[in-house]
Amino acid sequence: MPLSEHEQRMLEQMERALYAEDPKFATALEGSGLRTYTRRRVYQAVAGFLVGIALLMAGMVAVQIWLSVVGFLVMLGCAVLAVTGWRKAPKPGEQPGVPGSSGARRQSRPRRSMMDRIEQRWQRRRDEQGG
Repeated sequence: MPLSEHEQRMLEQMERALYAEDPKFATALEGSGLRTYTRRRVYQAVAGFLVGIALLMAGMVAVQIWLSVVGFLVMLGCAVLAVTGWRKAPKPGEQPGVPGSSGARRQSRPRRSMMDRIEQRWQRRRDEQGG
């Protein structure tokens, strides 16, 4: 269940107060959280990808198609985990949930689809040429 706006503001105020009061402690807490977890997840996914390559090659050498398919599926799954983990990881200087971080800006601005942007460009060009 997502937090209400009031609860989010209160949490942000508490985080700012913690950073202002004891920045060393706040930095230590920040490092052991989401960034470490996602980094570990990405490393595990890369290792799994390498295992998938080994299974794929072993299946090709042993002429066991099922083993090659399993290896490919392991590679695909690990690649997806690595990419999603890499995108979710906060940047080294960024505090998750603090206003002014890129994550907070990204949530407040509605994301437009590619077709909407193309249509707006088209309309702008028509207006410039016609008027």
